[in-house]
Parts: sequence; structure tokens; C-alpha cells
Amino acid sequence: MSDFETVTATELHTATPGPAGAPNAPGQPHTMETSKPRSATADAWRDLRRRPLFWVAVAIGLLVLTITAVPSLFTSGDPLACSLSNQNAGPSGAAIFGYDYQGCDVYTRAIYGTRNSMMIGFFSALFAGFLAIAAGLTSGFFGGWIDAVISRIVDIVLGLPLILAGLVLMNRVDNAGGGNGARIAAFVLILGGLGWTTAARVVRSSVITAKQQDYVAAARMLGAGNGRIMWRHILPNALAPFLVVITIALGTFIAAEASLSFLGVGLEPPAQSWGQQISQASPIGLVRTNPIPLLVPSTFLALTVLAFIIMGDKIREAFDPKLR
Repeated sequence: MSDFETVTATELHTATPGPAGAPNAPGQPHTMETSKPRSATADAWRDLRRRPLFWVAVAIGLLVLTITAVPSLFTSGDPLACSLSNQNAGPSGAAIFGYDYQGCDVYTRAIYGTRNSMMIGFFSALFAGFLAIAAGLTSGFFGGWIDAVISRIVDIVLGLPLILAGLVLMNRVDNAGGGNGARIAAFVLILGGLGWTTAARVVRSSVITAKQQDYVAAARMLGAGNGRIMWRHILPNALAPFLVVITIALGTFIAAEASLSFLGVGLEPPAQSWGQQISQASPIGLVRTNPIPLLVPSTFLALTVLAFIIMGDKIREAFDPKLR
């Protein structure tokens, strides 16, 4: 027997690859390192963590949500404490951005206006998301005449200009004499009811792709019904692109509320919102006298809308391999 053949079976079985691929010393246990493949969500999160602009948008979004929840943390003033003796007064220790033409603290009003603007945007996005998932999931899963009917409804709603339809419908609410609670509910129903179509199309496209996968066929062979397949197997795989669209829509709804309030169909005092404050400070005579009451809520609005749009856009890029 040759020297090569005298290598024992024990040495062969105990020789395992080391860190650089070299065999381990005899007697060490055999270990094989395997890398577990990452999911699409894990890859997207890994990509997002490396994007500074995404974290800037998240920081702004969290700051705005904190202001919405606890505005008293950011100001001790009262947005309704107005005095004509302070009319158009400049910045001071008590009011860092000065006072408007009514003698109200500009900064305090902008802080307290965050709550209603964000509330309308958030609940509008929530309502639009519910409609989009219901319509897109049903349309994409069942197809046929159900898909045709829902698609025609989507086309009709898409043909309605959001601001123009909102202006007409909010005028009806004003004529009915509803209070600010009714106006907030009307904003949510109008903005959510007209702004769900793009998200519905995204969900429908994702559902059509997902229902053709092998795991759906396997679930059906195991006896799963349509409801279980839709909610447990297909919907989770359609949520990623949906969340991207609805995040961008949140910023759009906040801007739409401000636009409608600027046109005079928003909330009425003493309720505060950014759109209402912009509308009150926008007459050209007031802007020439003191532009600060217009610039402050406009800046709050622009930064918030921009943050949510950037957040949604970066999430879209992270989930799309072609854009990485």
C-alpha cells in the first residue's frame, strides 16, 4: 500500500474547510458554512440603511408626528391668544417668528396647525389604502368581469380632478352648515375617495403577478380557499409596492388639504391648519407688510410633503433592483 493510501478515513472525514477554505486540523468537528439567502425586504432594508436622504426624510417625518401628538412640547404659547397690540411685531423671545396682522404668534399657530393637517392627510391615506387594497386585490385575483367593472370605476375616478372635485364637494359641506368635525370627515372622504386609484392599480398588478407563483398553486392543492389564499399568501407579497405609493399619497393629501383651505373651503377658526394659515396670510397687502406669517406655515407644509414624498421614492428605489 502506498503512502497516499495510508491516509486514514478518520483524517478525511475530520478535515473541514477553515476560514480561507483550508482543511481544519484532524480531530476538529466538521462544519460547513452556508449563507442563507436574503429576502427582497431584507435586501431593500439593507439598501435603505445606506441612503442618508432617506434617514433625513424619516427624521423630519418623526418630528412632524411628534409635533402632531404633543404640540405643547414645542411651544408653551396659545394659538388663540391674539392681541392687536402685537400686530405685525417682529421676532422676540416670546415669539421667535413674530406676530401676524391679528397679533397672533406665528410659530405657535404653525405648531398647532400641524395636528389637523396631518390628521386629514393620515386618515385620507388610510381610507384610500383600504379602498385600494379591497379593489386591487379583488380585481387582480378574480379577473374576468369583476376586473372589467372595477377597472372602469378606476378610470372614471381618475377622470375627476382632485382639487376641482374637492372644491365642489367641500362647498356643499359648507352650505350644509357643518362644523369643523364635519369638515375634517368630509376632507377624509373626498381626498381618500378620489385618491385611491393609483394604489389600486399597483395592488392589482402585484396580485396578478403573485397569483401565478408556485406557492399559490401549492396552497390551493392543500385545500386553502380563496379568502385564505388572498389574505395569507398573495396580499403580503403585494404590500411593498402599495406602501410606496400610499406613502407618497400621504404627502399629496396634506398638500391637497392646504390647497383647498387656501381656496376658502377648509377649516374655520378656531381650528388651525397650515392651509388655513397660508390662506389668511396670502393677500398681497399683508405679504408686502409682513411675509413671515406666510413663509412659516408654507415652510412647515413644504418640508413635510417633501419628506413623505422622498421617503416613498427611496423605498420604491430600494425595492426595484433596476434602480439600486
